[in-house]
Amino acid sequence: MTDPIPFRKPAGPRRGMVLAAGIGKRMRPVTATVPKPLIEVAGRPMIDRALDRLSRAGVEEVVVNVHYLADLLETHVRKRKNPKIVVSDERGALLETGGGVAKALPLLGPDPFFVMNSDSFWIEGPRPNLDWLISGWDDSTMDALLMLAPTVASIGYHGPGDFLMDKEGRLTRRPERTIAPFVYSGAAILSPRLFDNAPEGAFSLNVLFDRAIAGGRLFGVRMDGIWLHVGTPESIREAELSVAESAA
Repeated sequence: MTDPIPFRKPAGPRRGMVLAAGIGKRMRPVTATVPKPLIEVAGRPMIDRALDRLSRAGVEEVVVNVHYLADLLETHVRKRKNPKIVVSDERGALLETGGGVAKALPLLGPDPFFVMNSDSFWIEGPRPNLDWLISGWDDSTMDALLMLAPTVASIGYHGPGDFLMDKEGRLTRRPERTIAPFVYSGAAILSPRLFDNAPEGAFSLNVLFDRAIAGGRLFGVRMDGIWLHVGTPESIREAELSVAESAA
């Protein structure tokens, strides 16, 4: 009997971006004095969990955009040595998810890169989820590869989901008045070409996702483990209980 062939992780993006400029309205009153990315869940700020995962995936440099309570956030992330942090300053105007990445493109370089929400939070399965993204990326067919969580099995998420996925992993939007099987978890690999002819100023990444859908170039990977949606003060405790159970 031969030994199984070990999994060898292919080389992935060396740069990434963590979206951290949001105001966090649904997290009030917690975010009255603390930016949402610095809220602690199970003793660790959420943005550090995102940066840790990127570092473990081989990312060497991460752009973090700042707007709300920017000084606090910038001071915190600049203490890190791994990965290297570059700040994209949005103090003058909040650019939303798409506009924030578009502004940072000169810092991200010409190659595909990770993008993560600063509150992207999950309990890993047997294989790290960013490794799934790396192994699933095909630059010839994709402009974006999203990490998707099962809609009904996610903790703290009560929405109708976002996407349908075919057997090749190609995504389409949820039809109206239906429940989609998958919700975007806030982690993805994006190609800079996704931003060709992008809108000026503030806009959502969803604008570009819809354009990629029209071209058949938006794909997804189903995540392992459990996605924790931490969007309200009440959901912090729910996430902490899930973390404690997973460690038991």
